[in-house]
Amino acid sequence: MKVISLLSLSLLLTPLAAAQDTPPPAPKPAVGKEGLLPHQQAFLNLPEENRKEFIKHLSEANRVFQQKRIFETLDELDKASAIFKDSPEIHNLRGSCYVEMRAFDKSLAEFNQAIALSKDNPSIDFNIAEVYFVTRKWQKSCDLFEKVLKTLPPTPIALPRLVEFKILLCKKKLGKHDEVTILAEKYDFLDDSPYYYFAKAALAYDDKDLVKAEEWLARAGRIFQDANVLASWQDTLVEYGYIKSFYGDDTEAE
Repeated sequence: MKVISLLSLSLLLTPLAAAQDTPPPAPKPAVGKEGLLPHQQAFLNLPEENRKEFIKHLSEANRVFQQKRIFETLDELDKASAIFKDSPEIHNLRGSCYVEMRAFDKSLAEFNQAIALSKDNPSIDFNIAEVYFVTRKWQKSCDLFEKVLKTLPPTPIALPRLVEFKILLCKKKLGKHDEVTILAEKYDFLDDSPYYYFAKAALAYDDKDLVKAEEWLARAGRIFQDANVLASWQDTLVEYGYIKSFYGDDTEAE
């Protein structure tokens, strides 16, 4: 399941899967006080040494999370929270840890605390939509993914295309067949994303044509040979139920 992390206080959209091996430097707090959110102002009111220590632990939490070292991530988040607890990044990243542990109720509670501190943040909205998706709350997931899509820049296209694919799958479950047809034909094989092939595979799965579905996925694999490019798309098919999950069916339909 793909989750998105926002770096401390910067609130920038940054897919963890695309992060470099070494984490980017943590941004310095803004100097100006105009337009700051309450939690940002509160952070600036901390002593400088506390701010530095907080950023150190939060940066380390992001780094070890990228390596799927979940318990170490939680430990670093606890250390950061002891210094400053009202950070949306802490709740967002802790929620992402709970997603990895398949504890979706806990993850949603953390994401909701994050969004309360940073309303309309696309990173957090994406993660909440993902939890709704994997727990089969199709309408809520669709609505929130559509909101996220409106906030994403057109380039790079990887994340917007993935969001559109998830919207397509939600609409399939909601019985909006005409809209699904339109979305499935939105991009062709010349697109620089796997969208075309995975949309075709999804339609084949619905037609119970497993051979054809596997053929479309195999074509995607031949064209997009980087496993990191395909991982989120394949995970989406697992979450949706087309491909058997390693975890089994641990969620129930709404």
